[in-house]
Amino acid sequence: MASGGQKADVTVGVLALQGAFSEHVQLLRQAAQILDSKDAVKRHWAFLEVRTPAELASCDALIIPGGESTTMSLVAQRSQMLEPLRDFVKVLRKPTWGTCAGLILLAESANRTKQGGQELIGGLDVRVNRNHFGRQIESFQANLDLPFLKQADGKDFDTTQQPFRAIFIRAPIVEKLLPRVAGPQEGEAKVEGTVVAPSRPIDEQVAKSVKLGDVEVMGILPGRSAALKDDATKEKLDAEAGDIIAVRQANVFGTSFHPELTGDPRIHVWWLEQVRQWTEGAVHP
Repeated sequence: MASGGQKADVTVGVLALQGAFSEHVQLLRQAAQILDSKDAVKRHWAFLEVRTPAELASCDALIIPGGESTTMSLVAQRSQMLEPLRDFVKVLRKPTWGTCAGLILLAESANRTKQGGQELIGGLDVRVNRNHFGRQIESFQANLDLPFLKQADGKDFDTTQQPFRAIFIRAPIVEKLLPRVAGPQEGEAKVEGTVVAPSRPIDEQVAKSVKLGDVEVMGILPGRSAALKDDATKEKLDAEAGDIIAVRQANVFGTSFHPELTGDPRIHVWWLEQVRQWTEGAVHP
């Protein structure tokens, strides 16, 4: 672990096979500046567009951007990236964040999918519902209350209490939290129109310091409860009164929406802080 003002090098990759990868890189650079403004240890953050297994191998963390998940999966197969991506996420357990299409690829199960038409990477024990909100013309924006952003503060950056204005474009949702199993999600494989990610054993050395645990719900898009005025009634409704649109499990984080298209770096600031802690061994939840 770096200390006493010593520089630490962290390379964050953004999968650049298809989708909004350049927008992520721009917000990552902004987020790194915000972190440096409040941190005594000045780190050298390197941000890399990743298209080859060799580039992926040089990364300490990875973002899989929004785009078209089926196309992204096919390009990954053709460029010999699919297996290295699975190793990165599920064997080496390096920090990985997927937005929209990236969330679909990081799910262990996805429905509304033609058999043979979509390969998943996996890493999150969830079933996602692809294109839950409909076609692209039905895209929308919504204010989200994301409590974890209270950690993403910095000098001259005092907007953490404001809602996050999220952009949803043909967005998936997390339809079901799945039990943690040692192998593939065999029960999910029996669901019609659903594909399942292949299992991968975690690296033995990594397993000594990483507790995989269950999926943690990090954000919900308010549903029917949002229109209710009676607080007592609201309290009786469970989390399923809204759609789950952000989850985390150990090293993997996923969001249904597109933070990279907002110009708001708060989630990127928060995630880089998680990457810093993970790479320094400070927190392996």
